[in-house]
Amino acid sequence: MPAPQPGTNWAGNHTYTAGRYVRASSVEEAQEVISSSRKVRLLGTRHSFNALCDTDGTLLDLTGLATDPVLGRGTVRVAGGTPYNDVAAHLQARGYALANLGSLPHISVAGATSTGTHGSGAGNRILGAGVSRLELIGADGELRTVSRGEPDFDGSVVALGALGAIVSLDLDVEPTYDVRQDLYAHLRWSEVVERIDEVLGSAYSVSVFGRWNDTDPTEVLAKTRLPDDRGPADWTGGTEAVPAATASLTLGGGDHITARGTPGPWSERLPHFRGDRQPSFGEEIQSEWFVPATEAAAALRAVTDLAAATGGELAALLIVSEIRAIRADDLWLSPAEGRETVALHFTWKREPEAVLAMVRRVEDALAPHAARPHWGKVYDRIEPAHHPRLGDFRALAERVDPADVFRNPMVDRVLGVADGR
Repeated sequence: MPAPQPGTNWAGNHTYTAGRYVRASSVEEAQEVISSSRKVRLLGTRHSFNALCDTDGTLLDLTGLATDPVLGRGTVRVAGGTPYNDVAAHLQARGYALANLGSLPHISVAGATSTGTHGSGAGNRILGAGVSRLELIGADGELRTVSRGEPDFDGSVVALGALGAIVSLDLDVEPTYDVRQDLYAHLRWSEVVERIDEVLGSAYSVSVFGRWNDTDPTEVLAKTRLPDDRGPADWTGGTEAVPAATASLTLGGGDHITARGTPGPWSERLPHFRGDRQPSFGEEIQSEWFVPATEAAAALRAVTDLAAATGGELAALLIVSEIRAIRADDLWLSPAEGRETVALHFTWKREPEAVLAMVRRVEDALAPHAARPHWGKVYDRIEPAHHPRLGDFRALAERVDPADVFRNPMVDRVLGVADGR
């Protein structure tokens, strides 16, 4: 029989080129595969939009190792390939919760952790900041652990798969809570840009959806953690939320969108999309950049000006943009390392060449604003000066994996190594 093939990523914009693909059925099999391979990269739920997970060696899929989460004292231990949706459902059924979730609950815990994926909320950190322990298979095939407080930990969480294969993670948990999400649609894009700090800080989790102009709809999705007696934020001007039965003008409608207007468990309100349905828009490409919160308004103005200057070219490629706030953390390659952060997200139509050309123009517009790219999405530029701990991470990767087993060209670019060593 022919060897199984890895196929494409979820969005269909990248075809994996690995010479060998293995979906491991046990930790022991994964250890053997790694110890006997020249090059290895890890594949999860395939929600990266670039070649970060690819290799000309062995592509190792650990999603078959998912087991039931195990609750500990203030933590839950999960297999790396487990989707967040499964973790959330397990915790909610037992009266526990995570502090935050991404907009797509379909992503694997290890993949989201490794790329710095985040949710939303000026008081909420990236998803990986909730990790307290990692268990990995090293290049020699041996298992090792690294825990919060140990010297290598802050460099090992957002690690791009360059330090080993994540077998399990311990995540911080807390008592369950309810959330209500409400959609507001009366503001114009330019008004939101000038009040961005106020808007993004007005609820537990806030997302601004728009298309970089005042002609197309701009919507604000505010997720309130209950109980909360603050009432509507000032920026709403007393305007009522869009009725739950009315479809969002930017996200659309349908039963793949999580419920608005009524309280519900965190697990069913913090994501934008239901975990048991096809997520987001499907045939798409995503890009995202992170700027310091102090630069947010200026960065938003810069891209707004770019959108106008392209004469509709950017708008023609764009499905929707989403603006969110993220709390600072200490993880070396985190998008929010050392600074309060605002994320500028772009969901593009699946037109790779045109999107890459526009990505370069967006990066030019954001260059004065210390932008960092999302490691798992489409970008072209890396500015080492914007990642103060990059040198520390490079040293850690060289020490942990001296034979470069877990490296590939995209990791080499991040590390500043042109063609490997």
